[in-house]
Amino acid sequence: MLWRGGAPAERVDTVAVEEPLELRLHTPDGPLPLGVLMRTPGHDRELLLGWLVSEGLLPDDLKLHPDAENPNVWHLHTPDFARLAAGARLAVSSSACGVCGSGSVERLMARASPPSWAGSPLDVAWLSDLPEVLVAAQPGFAATGGLHGAALFSPDGARLAAFEDVGRHNAVDKLVGWAQARGLLPLSGAVLVVSSRAGFEIVQKAVRSEEHTSELQSPMYLVCRLLLEKK
Repeated sequence: MLWRGGAPAERVDTVAVEEPLELRLHTPDGPLPLGVLMRTPGHDRELLLGWLVSEGLLPDDLKLHPDAENPNVWHLHTPDFARLAAGARLAVSSSACGVCGSGSVERLMARASPPSWAGSPLDVAWLSDLPEVLVAAQPGFAATGGLHGAALFSPDGARLAAFEDVGRHNAVDKLVGWAQARGLLPLSGAVLVVSSRAGFEIVQKAVRSEEHTSELQSPMYLVCRLLLEKK
């Protein structure tokens, strides 16, 4: 319903979808909820793989498959179940925040090796154009105005992949999972572009996968602290 010209008017609107996604870790004592993520359905395998990488939980040997009846449930089988069970989230990770539910401050501030740039210096003009290129790769945002985006670029300007989600951290995890499934990690020669502000959880995900980040708005204090520590 719109208010136009002093009178109400009806309009059909397209809205973004947000649903919970549960990852169940199978242990000898039965399945354990490893995490519940609020996300936009689609590319769930990439999302879960990227989330495991970002959380430092990705095991070397795993089987990941969707539930036969519930599309919002996935199952994880791994011999490394004890380590993963110790890192289970304490609460739902919302689409607004990628770190809510972390078990401790120490886990939240998990360290990774400093990323190293493998390519030539990047052109400033090219970097400044990346936000517009990202928007052009967001059909969901164009239709709803309610989806964030994340895209990965090579140093020569090629767009390698792009994903959308109601949560920026989910869009980044989908990118990381896409790269992990193709054996592309670490991404020391790639540039990550994300919509909206430079939040801590986004930069931390980039550091873990060794991407280099460009975001559309101002960074937060904790981001600056993290980046200074990674020099």
